[in-house]
Amino acid sequence: MGKGLDNVRGIYLDGIAGGNIREAVTKNTGHRYTQHSTGVADGVEGFLAFFEPFVQRNPKREIEIVRIFEDGPWVFCSAYQSLNDGAAKWVTMDMFYTDPDGLILEHWDTIAPFVEETVSGAGMVSGSRMVDTSANTAASKSLVLEFTKQVLQEQGTDKIANFIADDLVQHAATIGAGQAGMAEWLNSDAAGSYEMMFQLIGQGDFVTTYGKRHAGGKDIAVFDLYRIADGKIVEHWMNEEEISPREAWGNSGKF
Repeated sequence: MGKGLDNVRGIYLDGIAGGNIREAVTKNTGHRYTQHSTGVADGVEGFLAFFEPFVQRNPKREIEIVRIFEDGPWVFCSAYQSLNDGAAKWVTMDMFYTDPDGLILEHWDTIAPFVEETVSGAGMVSGSRMVDTSANTAASKSLVLEFTKQVLQEQGTDKIANFIADDLVQHAATIGAGQAGMAEWLNSDAAGSYEMMFQLIGQGDFVTTYGKRHAGGKDIAVFDLYRIADGKIVEHWMNEEEISPREAWGNSGKF
């Protein structure tokens, strides 16, 4: 396990969940901490200015990291958060860029309300968790890259069977089950247009993309997480967040 994974766990579990905010952010970040979670300013002091009051407002914090993997200096992490005995429940997907020592230099995220009942019936954070490190990472990433280009960006839904298993397990809250559910959603106004893929990272059978969609007159930052088996996408999670107006940002923005 890489040092980057340890540092991401540290900032989440020791810092945010454990309440050791200053110690965790100082220990687990590098010579800079560039922030893209728009409500949080850059640097250690920006992190403290947001999360010290957060801890005070939310004395009960249950945080579970449900999936985490690394791709060179990149770390992906998805977490479930229940605050104050379930008064608020969130799903986060985070991407971190780290230095050669695994210290965190940059952070992107989306934060979405936890949905108890999804359209497909599969849980929003349920499903496979462990990375199959014996799987071919390059092949997994190539499949997702071509799916993103040919189906999402070029809206080639007639090609969906080339990439998506018929019995796809769908965890995205608003998308129906299977290949048919994915195709129906992609052809709907709710899907809108996939305008930009900012980053793609993967390890073994897991791949995530971070990009921007435009739907309903809104710009949306979105993480798509995929699990690959037998040359097809067999499981999908999605976490999205509307991008706030520029004047509301506390840093350089979501990307």
